Amino acid sequence: MKEKVGKEFALHCPMPLGDHTTVQLAHGGGGRLMRGLIEGMFLPAFAAGSVSPPHDSAVIELDGRRLAFTTDSFVVSPLFFPGGDIGKLAVYGTVNDLAMAGAKPLCLSAAFILEEGFEMDQLRRVVASMRQAADEVGVQIVTGDTKVVDRGKGDGIYVNTAGIGVVPPGVNVSPTRVVAGDAVLVSGDLGRHGIAIMSVREGLSFEGALDSDCASLAGLVEKLTQTGDDVHCLRDLTRGGLAAALNEIAEHAAVGIELEESAVPVAAPVAGACELLGLDPLYVANEGRLVAFVPAEAAEGVLEVMRAEATAGQPAIIGTVTDELPGVVQIRSLLGGSRIVDLLSGEQMPRIC
Repeated sequence: MKEKVGKEFALHCPMPLGDHTTVQLAHGGGGRLMRGLIEGMFLPAFAAGSVSPPHDSAVIELDGRRLAFTTDSFVVSPLFFPGGDIGKLAVYGTVNDLAMAGAKPLCLSAAFILEEGFEMDQLRRVVASMRQAADEVGVQIVTGDTKVVDRGKGDGIYVNTAGIGVVPPGVNVSPTRVVAGDAVLVSGDLGRHGIAIMSVREGLSFEGALDSDCASLAGLVEKLTQTGDDVHCLRDLTRGGLAAALNEIAEHAAVGIELEESAVPVAAPVAGACELLGLDPLYVANEGRLVAFVPAEAAEGVLEVMRAEATAGQPAIIGTVTDELPGVVQIRSLLGGSRIVDLLSGEQMPRIC
């Protein structure tokens, strides 16, 4: 008989980190409905008076040091997918949010919501995967919590993580620093994670392996911030993909963004799957890709750093920032015309992270 979670399984192991706390509400991508919920309810309730635009992590001044703090929840379905699983996703996703503020990740928390009857062997796989990912990145999981809900009231397992990192002196990565003339770069080809998830859900198969790009971006960001080139802004391309990230940054920085469709890297299997499923790769989620905004004169140097990083694949300069049409993202098609890349009303692909 397989060992399963019972109602009595519960754990709480707090490790206080001090009396200084803050609340950060970061845009997690997605569509207009999610954005409306965040901006219409959560931000007014929890961040009233804040003048900083939402970012992937809050940056807190504490005793002369700058700490980055973030939190995220993971409800991906299926739990195990080509190239990753919910455990790796939880660690990498939180580490990546810290890295987008230019921070070096230090430690994480991990909270589990388990459905009664969830198989213990699967839980062990998830926990082992989290440990392996944390060891790889060089962070510790220092505190956590576990709750069990009744059978039928959950979906196996949900994971919540929070993370703390340190922003090195001289590093200032924020949407407010994006200016006209900046180059827009992506660290690799787009859409792999979302299509890897959909391949399992829909029973699709491709010629050659198509794994999720699920990976830590912390090493890449550390190298980017150590080059001496001025990195203005970074954003990982999770829910809502590249389109959601660019729309948020364009609005918060009050700039326009122009992309070249021919420059946007999309692997052939992803492009084929998107055509089959009626999806746009610009909106498909990634879990190991970022967009960077840097001065135009630094773009080639940053591109070379990306090319040398093992987790990057097909990095490219894909566009520029302009002072025309603030808040609008446009893309020039292969045929020479332009179209607006807007936010979707909802999400193309739910439960991909």
